[in-house]
Amino acid sequence: MIFFSLSANVLTAQHYSSDKEMPCTIENENFLAGEKLTYTIYYNWGYLWIAAGTVTFEVKAAGDQYHYVCHGRTYDRYDRYFKVRDYFESKVDTSSLLPTHFKREVEEGKYVRFDSISFYQDEYMVKEYIGRTRNKVEERNFTLEHCSHDLLSIVYFLRNIDTSLLTPGDQLPMDVFFDKELFNLNLIYEEYDKKKKIKELGTYPVKVFQPTLVTGNVFTEEAVMNIYISDDGNNIPLLIESPVSVGSVKAVLSSYEGLKYPFEVNE
Repeated sequence: MIFFSLSANVLTAQHYSSDKEMPCTIENENFLAGEKLTYTIYYNWGYLWIAAGTVTFEVKAAGDQYHYVCHGRTYDRYDRYFKVRDYFESKVDTSSLLPTHFKREVEEGKYVRFDSISFYQDEYMVKEYIGRTRNKVEERNFTLEHCSHDLLSIVYFLRNIDTSLLTPGDQLPMDVFFDKELFNLNLIYEEYDKKKKIKELGTYPVKVFQPTLVTGNVFTEEAVMNIYISDDGNNIPLLIESPVSVGSVKAVLSSYEGLKYPFEVNE
Protein backbone atom coordinates (compact mmCIF):
# COMPACT_ATOMS: atom_id res chain seq x y z
CA MET A 1 0.00 0.00 0.00
CA ILE A 2 1.24 3.48 -0.82
CA PHE A 3 -1.34 5.37 1.17
CA PHE A 4 -4.04 2.82 0.63
CA SER A 5 -5.11 3.53 -2.93
CA LEU A 6 -2.61 0.83 -3.84
CA SER A 7 -3.70 -1.63 -1.16
CA ALA A 8 -7.29 -2.32 -2.11
CA ASN A 9 -6.73 -4.20 -5.38
CA VAL A 10 -5.22 -7.31 -3.79
CA LEU A 11 -5.75 -10.54 -5.75
CA THR A 12 -3.44 -12.91 -3.91
CA ALA A 13 -1.40 -12.48 -0.77
CA GLN A 14 1.84 -13.62 0.74
CA HIS A 15 1.97 -13.82 4.51
CA TYR A 16 4.97 -12.83 6.57
CA SER A 17 5.50 -13.47 10.25
CA SER A 18 7.73 -12.02 12.92
CA ASP A 19 9.30 -13.68 15.95
CA LYS A 20 7.99 -10.73 17.96
CA GLU A 21 4.40 -9.99 18.93
CA MET A 22 2.79 -6.66 18.19
CA PRO A 23 1.95 -4.82 21.44
CA CYS A 24 -1.75 -4.38 22.15
CA THR A 25 -1.47 -0.97 23.76
CA ILE A 26 0.74 2.06 23.37
CA GLU A 27 0.70 5.62 24.69
CA ASN A 28 0.38 8.43 22.21
CA GLU A 29 3.35 10.77 22.46
CA ASN A 30 3.72 11.82 18.83
CA PHE A 31 0.59 13.51 17.51
CA LEU A 32 -2.26 15.80 18.53
CA ALA A 33 -5.87 16.19 17.51
CA GLY A 34 -5.86 18.83 14.77
CA GLU A 35 -2.87 17.42 12.92
CA LYS A 36 -3.25 17.43 9.15
CA LEU A 37 -0.77 16.03 6.63
CA THR A 38 -1.09 16.45 2.88
CA TYR A 39 0.85 14.44 0.32
CA THR A 40 1.23 14.80 -3.43
CA ILE A 41 1.19 11.51 -5.32
CA TYR A 42 3.56 11.27 -8.28
CA TYR A 43 3.49 8.61 -10.97
CA ASN A 44 6.50 7.82 -13.11
CA TRP A 45 6.20 6.77 -16.71
CA GLY A 46 9.58 6.45 -18.36
CA TYR A 47 11.67 9.47 -17.36
CA LEU A 48 8.76 11.72 -16.43
CA TRP A 49 7.31 12.19 -12.94
CA ILE A 50 3.69 13.36 -13.07
CA ALA A 51 1.79 14.86 -10.13
CA ALA A 52 -1.37 12.76 -10.33
CA GLY A 53 -3.27 13.36 -7.09
CA THR A 54 -3.28 14.08 -3.36
CA VAL A 55 -3.82 12.27 -0.07
CA THR A 56 -4.70 13.98 3.21
CA PHE A 57 -4.58 12.57 6.76
CA GLU A 58 -6.39 14.28 9.63
CA VAL A 59 -6.66 13.56 13.35
CA LYS A 60 -9.81 14.66 15.17
CA ALA A 61 -10.85 14.41 18.81
CA ALA A 62 -14.01 12.43 19.57
CA GLY A 63 -14.44 12.02 23.34
CA ASP A 64 -12.32 9.08 24.48
CA GLN A 65 -11.44 8.27 20.87
CA TYR A 66 -9.30 9.66 18.11
CA HIS A 67 -10.96 9.88 14.73
CA TYR A 68 -8.54 9.46 11.81
CA VAL A 69 -9.77 10.51 8.38
CA CYS A 70 -7.98 9.99 5.07
CA HIS A 71 -9.02 11.25 1.63
CA GLY A 72 -7.25 10.26 -1.57
CA ARG A 73 -8.05 11.43 -5.09
CA THR A 74 -6.60 11.92 -8.52
CA TYR A 75 -6.64 15.35 -10.10
CA ASP A 76 -9.66 15.94 -12.33
CA ARG A 77 -7.53 16.07 -15.48
CA TYR A 78 -6.41 12.47 -14.93
CA ASP A 79 -9.80 11.02 -14.07
CA ARG A 80 -10.44 9.83 -17.63
CA TYR A 81 -7.29 7.69 -17.43
CA PHE A 82 -7.68 6.30 -13.91
CA LYS A 83 -10.08 7.90 -11.46
CA VAL A 84 -9.42 7.54 -7.73
CA ARG A 85 -11.81 8.70 -5.02
CA ASP A 86 -10.90 7.01 -1.74
CA TYR A 87 -12.20 7.63 1.77
CA PHE A 88 -10.89 5.94 4.92
CA GLU A 89 -11.82 6.55 8.53
CA SER A 90 -10.76 4.86 11.75
CA LYS A 91 -11.94 5.33 15.32
CA VAL A 92 -9.44 4.30 17.98
CA ASP A 93 -9.31 4.21 21.76
CA THR A 94 -7.11 7.06 23.02
CA SER A 95 -5.69 4.92 25.83
CA SER A 96 -4.46 2.06 23.62
CA LEU A 97 -4.58 3.41 20.03
CA LEU A 98 -6.37 0.20 19.02
CA PRO A 99 -9.24 0.61 16.53
CA THR A 100 -12.89 0.10 17.41
CA HIS A 101 -14.29 0.80 13.96
CA PHE A 102 -12.96 1.23 10.43
CA LYS A 103 -14.63 2.20 7.16
CA ARG A 104 -13.35 2.55 3.64
CA GLU A 105 -15.16 3.54 0.46
CA VAL A 106 -12.93 3.31 -2.59
CA GLU A 107 -13.31 3.98 -6.28
CA GLU A 108 -10.18 3.16 -8.25
CA GLY A 109 -10.81 2.87 -11.96
CA LYS A 110 -13.31 0.02 -12.31
CA TYR A 111 -12.64 -1.22 -8.80
CA VAL A 112 -15.28 -0.18 -6.25
CA ARG A 113 -15.34 -1.39 -2.65
CA PHE A 114 -17.18 -0.67 0.60
CA ASP A 115 -15.78 -2.09 3.82
CA SER A 116 -17.00 -1.53 7.39
CA ILE A 117 -15.22 -3.32 10.24
CA SER A 118 -16.04 -3.40 13.96
CA PHE A 119 -13.21 -4.52 16.24
CA TYR A 120 -13.91 -6.23 19.56
CA GLN A 121 -10.35 -6.12 20.83
CA ASP A 122 -10.98 -7.68 24.27
CA GLU A 123 -12.66 -10.66 22.64
CA TYR A 124 -10.29 -10.86 19.66
CA MET A 125 -13.27 -10.71 17.33
CA VAL A 126 -14.01 -8.78 14.14
CA LYS A 127 -17.32 -8.16 12.40
CA GLU A 128 -17.07 -6.99 8.80
CA TYR A 129 -19.61 -5.75 6.27
CA ILE A 130 -18.02 -5.86 2.86
CA GLY A 131 -19.18 -5.56 -0.73
CA ARG A 132 -19.09 -3.49 -3.87
CA THR A 133 -21.25 -0.76 -2.33
CA ARG A 134 -22.81 -0.10 1.09
CA ASN A 135 -26.12 -1.43 -0.29
CA LYS A 136 -24.56 -4.69 -1.47
CA VAL A 137 -22.61 -6.05 1.48
CA GLU A 138 -22.25 -9.39 3.16
CA GLU A 139 -21.67 -9.82 6.88
CA ARG A 140 -18.66 -11.81 8.03
CA ASN A 141 -17.49 -12.62 11.57
CA PHE A 142 -13.92 -13.59 12.40
CA THR A 143 -12.14 -14.84 15.50
CA LEU A 144 -8.50 -13.79 15.88
CA GLU A 145 -5.75 -14.83 18.25
CA HIS A 146 -4.44 -11.36 19.02
CA CYS A 147 -5.33 -7.69 18.84
CA SER A 148 -5.29 -6.17 15.36
CA HIS A 149 -5.31 -2.93 13.44
CA ASP A 150 -6.92 -1.53 10.33
CA LEU A 151 -5.17 0.08 7.36
CA LEU A 152 -5.29 3.54 8.91
CA SER A 153 -4.86 2.95 12.64
CA ILE A 154 -1.60 1.03 12.11
CA VAL A 155 0.04 4.19 10.70
CA TYR A 156 -0.50 6.21 13.88
CA PHE A 157 0.28 3.22 16.11
CA LEU A 158 3.66 2.71 14.47
CA ARG A 159 4.50 6.39 14.80
CA ASN A 160 4.54 5.87 18.57
CA ILE A 161 6.91 2.90 18.58
CA ASP A 162 10.23 3.78 20.26
CA THR A 163 12.86 3.27 17.57
CA SER A 164 15.82 4.54 19.58
CA LEU A 165 17.07 1.04 20.37
CA LEU A 166 16.55 -0.42 16.90
CA THR A 167 19.45 -1.49 14.71
CA PRO A 168 19.28 -2.01 10.94
CA GLY A 169 17.50 -5.26 10.14
CA ASP A 170 15.21 -5.19 13.17
CA GLN A 171 11.55 -5.84 12.38
CA LEU A 172 8.40 -4.33 13.85
CA PRO A 173 5.40 -6.69 13.62
CA MET A 174 2.07 -5.25 12.46
CA ASP A 175 -1.17 -7.22 12.33
CA VAL A 176 -3.62 -5.59 9.94
CA PHE A 177 -7.14 -6.81 9.16
CA PHE A 178 -8.96 -5.91 5.95
CA ASP A 179 -10.70 -7.61 3.01
CA LYS A 180 -11.82 -10.57 5.14
CA GLU A 181 -8.29 -11.46 6.15
CA LEU A 182 -5.64 -10.83 8.79
CA PHE A 183 -2.23 -9.91 7.38
CA ASN A 184 0.81 -10.50 9.58
CA LEU A 185 3.30 -8.02 8.17
CA ASN A 186 6.58 -6.50 9.27
CA LEU A 187 8.15 -3.06 9.09
CA ILE A 188 11.90 -3.49 8.64
CA TYR A 189 14.27 -0.87 10.02
CA GLU A 190 16.79 -0.24 7.24
CA GLU A 191 18.84 2.84 8.04
CA TYR A 192 19.27 5.72 10.46
CA ASP A 193 21.29 8.95 10.69
CA LYS A 194 20.50 9.73 7.08
CA LYS A 195 19.48 12.99 5.42
CA LYS A 196 17.00 13.07 2.56
CA LYS A 197 16.01 15.92 0.27
CA ILE A 198 12.24 16.29 0.19
CA LYS A 199 10.78 18.09 -2.83
CA GLU A 200 9.85 21.71 -2.03
CA LEU A 201 10.56 21.22 1.71
CA GLY A 202 14.33 20.89 1.83
CA THR A 203 16.70 18.37 3.40
CA TYR A 204 15.70 16.56 6.57
CA PRO A 205 17.19 13.87 8.86
CA VAL A 206 15.24 10.64 8.41
CA LYS A 207 14.91 7.02 9.46
CA VAL A 208 14.34 4.54 6.63
CA PHE A 209 11.93 1.60 6.80
CA GLN A 210 10.79 -1.06 4.35
CA PRO A 211 7.43 -2.83 4.91
CA THR A 212 6.75 -6.34 3.72
CA LEU A 213 4.11 -5.99 1.03
CA VAL A 214 0.91 -7.74 0.05
CA THR A 215 1.61 -8.94 -3.48
CA GLY A 216 -0.90 -9.13 -6.28
CA ASN A 217 -1.83 -6.91 -9.21
CA VAL A 218 -0.21 -3.83 -7.63
CA PHE A 219 3.04 -5.05 -6.08
CA THR A 220 5.26 -7.74 -7.54
CA GLU A 221 7.24 -10.13 -5.37
CA GLU A 222 10.41 -8.15 -6.16
CA ALA A 223 8.92 -4.78 -5.21
CA VAL A 224 10.68 -2.81 -2.46
CA MET A 225 9.03 0.18 -0.79
CA ASN A 226 11.15 2.76 1.04
CA ILE A 227 9.51 4.92 3.72
CA TYR A 228 11.45 7.94 4.97
CA ILE A 229 10.30 8.97 8.47
CA SER A 230 11.20 12.29 10.08
CA ASP A 231 13.87 11.76 12.72
CA ASP A 232 12.14 13.85 15.38
CA GLY A 233 9.32 13.57 17.88
CA ASN A 234 6.62 13.71 15.20
CA ASN A 235 7.71 10.56 13.33
CA ILE A 236 5.80 11.53 10.21
CA PRO A 237 6.33 9.95 6.78
CA LEU A 238 8.07 12.51 4.57
CA LEU A 239 8.50 10.41 1.45
CA ILE A 240 7.35 7.00 0.24
CA GLU A 241 8.89 5.46 -2.87
CA SER A 242 7.81 2.23 -4.50
CA PRO A 243 7.76 0.45 -7.84
CA VAL A 244 4.36 -0.92 -8.82
CA SER A 245 3.35 -3.41 -11.48
CA VAL A 246 3.47 -0.64 -14.11
CA GLY A 247 5.92 2.22 -13.45
CA SER A 248 6.75 3.75 -10.07
CA VAL A 249 4.87 5.80 -7.51
CA LYS A 250 5.94 8.14 -4.76
CA ALA A 251 4.10 10.15 -2.13
CA VAL A 252 5.76 13.37 -0.97
CA LEU A 253 4.72 15.47 2.01
CA SER A 254 3.59 18.82 0.61
CA SER A 255 2.03 20.56 3.61
CA TYR A 256 1.44 20.04 7.33
CA GLU A 257 -0.28 21.69 10.26
CA GLY A 258 -0.98 20.98 13.90
CA LEU A 259 2.21 19.00 14.58
CA LYS A 260 3.01 18.29 18.21
CA TYR A 261 6.73 19.11 17.89
CA PRO A 262 8.61 21.74 15.87
CA PHE A 263 9.41 20.64 12.34
CA GLU A 264 12.69 22.12 11.17
CA VAL A 265 14.04 21.37 7.73
CA ASN A 266 17.76 21.73 6.96
CA GLU A 267 18.03 23.76 3.78
